[in-house]
Order: sequence, then C-alpha cells, then structure tokens
Amino acid sequence: MPTRLILLSSILAFAGGLFAQANATPPGSPDWSEPFPPHRMIGNIYYVGSRGLASYLITTPAGLILINSNLRTSVPLIRSNVEKLGFRFSDVRVLLISHAHFDHDGGSAEVKRLTGAQYLVMGGDVGVVESGGKTDFQYGNDPTLAYPAAKVDRVLHDGDEVKLGDTVLTAHKTAGHTRGCTTWALQVREAGKTYDVVIVGSPNVNPGYNLVNNAAYPQIAEDYGRGFQVLKSLPCDVFLGAHGSYYGMEEKYAKLGRSGTNPYIDPQGCKDYVADRQQAFLEELRRQSAAVKKR
Repeated sequence: MPTRLILLSSILAFAGGLFAQANATPPGSPDWSEPFPPHRMIGNIYYVGSRGLASYLITTPAGLILINSNLRTSVPLIRSNVEKLGFRFSDVRVLLISHAHFDHDGGSAEVKRLTGAQYLVMGGDVGVVESGGKTDFQYGNDPTLAYPAAKVDRVLHDGDEVKLGDTVLTAHKTAGHTRGCTTWALQVREAGKTYDVVIVGSPNVNPGYNLVNNAAYPQIAEDYGRGFQVLKSLPCDVFLGAHGSYYGMEEKYAKLGRSGTNPYIDPQGCKDYVADRQQAFLEELRRQSAAVKKR
C-alpha cells in the first residue's frame, strides 16, 4: 500500500508539473499584461492592447482587422478592449502580426478559435507561427517561450496588400528581428486630411542575437540592413509599432484631445526612431565583428 501511494503521488506530481509548465505565465515585463485604456488613435485605427504590448483594431464596413494577438493570456484583455469601444470581437475578419514572437502572436490560435478570422503572415514567419515558436532561430529551444500553434490561412510576401472593406494595408518585409518581421503601412482620413500610417514590426537587436556567423540565420545582418532601408523609404505621418514604447504611446495618449493637434501625428518621431535603431544595430554589428576578428 505505501508503495502504491508513493507511486500515485509521483504520478500526480509529474502531471501537476506538466500542467504548471503548460499554464505558466510567459516571461516578460509586468506591463505586458497591465490594462491600458482602449481608444481611437486616428481615423479608423484604435488601440486595444495592454500598457506594454500594442494591439491595433482597424475598423471597416466589411468587418474588423486585428494586428497582434500578443501573449496567449492577452486575448481576454484585447477582447474586452474591443467591446469597450463598442465593437464585436466576433467581427474580426483578418488577423495580422508584426512578427512571430510569443509576445505578439501567442494568442493567435485563440483569436482564430473565437472569431474565425483569416490569419495572414509573412512567409519568413509562417513556420514559426505554425510550430508555436519551436522553429524560431533564436528561441525555438526555450519551452517557456512556446505558445499554441496556429494555422496560417494566407502566406504574405513583401509588398502584398491586405484589403478589407475600404481599407488597404501593405505588408513590408523588414526582417532581421525575425525572418518575416512585417511593417504595416496604410492611409487614414482625419479631419478632411489623408495621413500615412506606419506600424513598425521591430528593428531591434535582442540580447543574445548573433549578427556575425549566425549558423541558424546566416543573412541576419543583411536582412536588418535591408529592413532599415525600407523603413527610411516609407512616407510616415503617424508612427506606431509593436510596443507602445517605440513611439511614446503613453505620453501621446495623455495629450490626446487636449489641443487641436493629434499627438499621434509625428513624422519626425518616426525618422528619429528609425535612425536611433539603425545606429544601435550598426554599433552592435561593429562590436560583434571586432570580437570575431580577435579570435
């Protein structure tokens, strides 16, 4: 009897450990799960993300477009934000992402399940999305960064357009951060004027990224370089991104409605951010190149 109890306890402990691992909160900043007021940013673009992870709702007469599902635990917050704005979450027809990392596409399987939305992903990221992060060149072997796999309904290529109702988004491949990192561009109308909106995927070099002699991603430095050229070429009046911190979202939100100028209209902010991130990339590339030569 004691042997059976010990065996049963071991089985339960093992199962409990698997359950805890499968349901553990993914790593990241606390503000990634902290609520933030949903609000209209400009034209038909609304913010529906958390304080630290951006998610955008684009409204059209034919339904809704959602950019970024964020963490797998983020979907209830995103859904609540959509509904607080007076829209129905079930009207999401198209799901897009900035790039295939767990903090931006981890909730995609659940969004698809709840809405039936078509999931459109840039070619370089499709394998990562459909493996739940397991084929990511940097993080694929880290089980804490895995997430539910989701089937991609349409594979995108650089320059492809995504159309729904009266809205057209162009997918620009700005790879490096991931192989299929995507910067979205569209035009919106506000107070009788047309504005170019750019939603930056990510031009950042994460800690631990090898830019030189990267066997898992040999062309990573070249992809970053091409991505910066694309970002500098895009007309940009309204600068948004995968994290609100890219464009000072909290500070701009605090100014919203306080004057006749929409604070999200910030063409210089876009130029400054891209220039700053390109400089950071070049400095890291030089540092890593010098280190390799010393070996």
